[in-house]
Amino acid sequence: MKKLMLGNEAVARGAYEAGVRVVSSYPGTPSTEITENIVKYDDIYVEWAPNEKVAAEVAIGASIAGARSMSCMKHVGLNVMADPVFTVSYTGVNGGLVLCVADDQGMHSSQNEQDSRHYAKASKILMIEPSDSGECKDFTKKAYELSEKYDTPVFLRLSTRVSHSQSLVEEEEPAEAVLKDYDKNPQKYVMMPGNAIKRHVVVEDRITALKEFAETSDLNTVEENGSKIGVIAAGIAYMYAKEALSDKVDYLKLGIVYPLPEKKIQEFAKKYDKVYVIEELDPVIEEFCKSVGVNVIGKDVFTLQGEYTTSMIKKAVLGEAAPEFDEINEPIPVRPPVMCAGCPHRGTFYVLKKLGLVVSGDIGCYTLGAAAPLQSVDTTICMGASVSAAHGMAKARGSEFNKKLVSVIGDSTFMHSGITGLVDIVYNKGNNTVIILDNSITGMTGHQDNPTTGYTIRKEETKQVNLITLCKSIGIEHVVVADPFDVKNFEKVVKEEVEREAPSVIIAQRPCALLPNMRKTYTGHCKITKDCKKCKMCMKLGCPAISLDGDTVKIDTTQCNGCGLCVGVCPFGAIKKED
Repeated sequence: MKKLMLGNEAVARGAYEAGVRVVSSYPGTPSTEITENIVKYDDIYVEWAPNEKVAAEVAIGASIAGARSMSCMKHVGLNVMADPVFTVSYTGVNGGLVLCVADDQGMHSSQNEQDSRHYAKASKILMIEPSDSGECKDFTKKAYELSEKYDTPVFLRLSTRVSHSQSLVEEEEPAEAVLKDYDKNPQKYVMMPGNAIKRHVVVEDRITALKEFAETSDLNTVEENGSKIGVIAAGIAYMYAKEALSDKVDYLKLGIVYPLPEKKIQEFAKKYDKVYVIEELDPVIEEFCKSVGVNVIGKDVFTLQGEYTTSMIKKAVLGEAAPEFDEINEPIPVRPPVMCAGCPHRGTFYVLKKLGLVVSGDIGCYTLGAAAPLQSVDTTICMGASVSAAHGMAKARGSEFNKKLVSVIGDSTFMHSGITGLVDIVYNKGNNTVIILDNSITGMTGHQDNPTTGYTIRKEETKQVNLITLCKSIGIEHVVVADPFDVKNFEKVVKEEVEREAPSVIIAQRPCALLPNMRKTYTGHCKITKDCKKCKMCMKLGCPAISLDGDTVKIDTTQCNGCGLCVGVCPFGAIKKED
């Protein structure tokens, strides 16, 4: 049966049909839905791990034990799991192991635009790249065959557009989830130097074999249309090229992006007057082509940044200008990203802005605390960096600066990689104040559970990490729980803790406004009364439900959920809540 599927859903289907037994991931857009879709297959063990490194290690352990396993992450998550990934390249596998990494060309939801193909080359791991949902399923199944045949983990590289676009997928019967025998083999799996140096030889031999495989594999295909122009492309860039250029060029479509097929590329290129390499982000294929004596046109006509468009490709290759979009002769309202109405983080950042503090920020919905009008966040680097970076800032600038400094980090992000930074503060006699934004869920990636929620990915009840006990167990003696919507008390708590000559943690505790049970808490809506003095203090909240009509403040009742934050902020009592 054929069915329309997202690319991520198709990867999940491929894992199911391949007989995968264990999947461990950490949510990260654009990869999240792979793991969320695998949950619907009851025979597969699935979990959200605290971070990508742990997730990779779980999948590696399952592979060594004989099960086909998978771990999924976004491109920056691959940074976190890099340590075990580079070593599993040496150990190889028992059951097939596939690592799904989704790059984010255009940075739709990411802090950088790195190209994961570099990891394949650096770790010497086979990487294949599908271009649509049908290939997502088929390539996933193929990845397990190749993983076990060549004793290697396999990267399945996706992108935002492939992950989140739909195309037809043919569903097939799943293979039996076979558990291979486990044999004690320390020479293969214990990577101390004496064993690792021998395994490096195996890795190099494997890459040689994979290079030969790439030359003849049907994952790399040639499409001839009788043109004098050749195009080399992979993944979503191939789909863009096909739409832009149709049958006006010939194509070498690469399904294997590491190792690249040297002879196949050379044979393809010599047939054409011009050969273009169309690839988003870094010139990985282009540089390889030039290194093996193939003269190609690439980044001299294409950008290194962001996503490509069909118009861009058509103009660069065929010289045919085409509008990027239809122009609308009307003013288009600006819609910058904004925290939702009722977002618990809004109260926190309102107070931090009011107090004029330096805020070391982190990755999550609360990164929007950097945007106007809250404009509180000074830095955002990577998951968990808010805690460690603030410690460095305080050590660099001294105690007086530290009294104007706080870290903010979400509950899920704290579990991911904030704990070790807090340990560092305690161990090295720091006095930092860390605010854990506890909204009872992993918000930014779409409400996934984490160790602080008390539920697994399948919504089974489990042990719930107690943030208070955890912080105290690593030496934080001053832990305060405060509601960020009780603005006066929250301001008081923050003032006290930043002045404290000891490390402290404030748990800003209020659930995400979009959680189903908040419909019972947030009811009705707020209304501006005739007592409004037009001071515009409520506008400083940046709530999307509050706007100005001239100099008159209005509350849009279709957006307002009655959270009441503006009621507490108005100095004249001119905002009332109506149920």
